[in-house]
Amino acid sequence: MLPMSSVEPGGAPWLTAFFTAVSAVCVTGLVVVDTGTYWSMFGQGIIMFLFQIGGFGMMTAATLLGLMVNNSLRLRTKLITQVETHGLDLGDVTIVAKVVLFVTLIAEVIVSGILFLRLHLGYGLPVEEAAWSGVFHAISAFNNAGFSIHEDSLMRYASDTWILLPIMVAIVVGGIGFPVLHDLRVRLRDPRHWSLHTKLTLSGTLLLLMTGFLALTAFEWSNPLTLGPMSIPDKLLSAAFASVSARTAGFNSIDIGALTHESWALHYFLMFIGGGSGGTAGGVKIGTAMILLLLVVAVIRGRPDSEAFGRRVSDSVQKQAITVLVLGSAMVVLGTLLVLRTTNLPTDQVIFEVISAFGTVGLSTGITGELPQSGQLMLTLLMYTGRVGTITLAAALALGAHRMPYRYHEEHPIVG
Repeated sequence: MLPMSSVEPGGAPWLTAFFTAVSAVCVTGLVVVDTGTYWSMFGQGIIMFLFQIGGFGMMTAATLLGLMVNNSLRLRTKLITQVETHGLDLGDVTIVAKVVLFVTLIAEVIVSGILFLRLHLGYGLPVEEAAWSGVFHAISAFNNAGFSIHEDSLMRYASDTWILLPIMVAIVVGGIGFPVLHDLRVRLRDPRHWSLHTKLTLSGTLLLLMTGFLALTAFEWSNPLTLGPMSIPDKLLSAAFASVSARTAGFNSIDIGALTHESWALHYFLMFIGGGSGGTAGGVKIGTAMILLLLVVAVIRGRPDSEAFGRRVSDSVQKQAITVLVLGSAMVVLGTLLVLRTTNLPTDQVIFEVISAFGTVGLSTGITGELPQSGQLMLTLLMYTGRVGTITLAAALALGAHRMPYRYHEEHPIVG
């Protein structure tokens, strides 16, 4: 709210500053004002600092919570079963934080350098402007924040592979999760010994990226407001970028408000799932979705256990995944109803906005600034809950599990 943070004199209103701060810390990217024109260089620096701290903090905290759960469960079951050997241990919290920081800085420096060179040499931007734009967008991409200093996000670069491709890589690397990155660093050439979490996250990521790419290409190929006027290579590039960004990154190279209703529905699905656990992405996480998919497959095949890659998924983890999915869905439904109560905007756009907030995505059909104060406050609550809630909920469910000294008689209620 400081006067020096905004371009216009007088400083930003409290709700504008509060909404932007929550969106930045929760690495969401939803905005009620244009980042590049409303905020000064100082204000943009504050926003960048917030989503850098938000991304690093949540990446570290989620990893440590996961390690806490893993070590707790190993102690509880070590007399019964032999579990996989994990290369990361909870013993030294400082090491975990240092490695996360190292990965973050290396990725951001590399992407910043590529963007700087492209903007300076390819577009003729002055050194200072190219450097600032490169750093801002690189940090925003790695942290899956979705903030851009351009009014049209990245639509002006829709046909530029040297801009979109590095950002896509940063989004995937940041959103895939630190436990996966660590596993790959230690056992890159030995995929047989990758953890089940790594295998599920990588296969789920590939499945979602390909599904999103093929579906968006089909839905938007002839849309005159999105991919229609583009050349075939540019269509494929923008469709691929949209598929990557929909999983909590929040950048867009095509107009989200002009997408077909089928593409909006696809975005609901991609945004709700999000990225990997222990990363900068939001959503209910790929691991959760993959565990539930394995459960469905096991039930359909009449198998007693959910299995993948020669491993069995424990019943407790399946129950945690179901709980996270149900509560996440309940938050989206409740948030949609409350926002609809305060506005007359179309239902499909409100649903898009609510899922984008809960999944900390940041994509919008353009209605964020049109929402009343109560609607914007609801979105801030959804952003915070979506960012912090799923991680703490999953950890609490795992750490709170305990054996009961008795079990009731079993019955089989009718299903379906």
